[in-house]
Amino acid sequence: MSKAAPETPASLDRAGTVNIVASLYNSIYTDALVESASETIGRLAPDLEIKVVRVPGAFEIPVVVEAAACSENQPLAIIALGVIIRGSTAHADLIAESITNSLQQSSVSHLIPVIHEVLLVENTEQAEARALGDELNRGREAAEAAIAMIDVMDSLAENQIS
Repeated sequence: MSKAAPETPASLDRAGTVNIVASLYNSIYTDALVESASETIGRLAPDLEIKVVRVPGAFEIPVVVEAAACSENQPLAIIALGVIIRGSTAHADLIAESITNSLQQSSVSHLIPVIHEVLLVENTEQAEARALGDELNRGREAAEAAIAMIDVMDSLAENQIS
């Protein structure tokens, strides 16, 4: 896995909403991801409203993402945050694959950026590095990707490429 994230996007002067859909499961990590993503959005795009929805587990994230994407007040982007720690069975892999496919389908079907940071990790050390650490903080990176994609989608609309 690459440890080199893209450069931080420029600040965005845009009003609208970003939804964060996050699992309550493994809350020590998901709470940190939500906090980091929210802080980053607040810093890079202070005019964006952040709406956080918490769901019981990672498997429940896609249905709320789809509901947000279908809503009348569609957000400019949706960030999906969760942490799945792999166990000794295939359950985690099945959940992760299902989530990935569902999030991609929602994004493409509704032409809305869905940032996928539902992490599948081997152990708590990897979860800590990605959720609690500064170098690989996936909450921050998810927010940066959302800001960059809002800008891309705006430029597509302006150029009538979509």
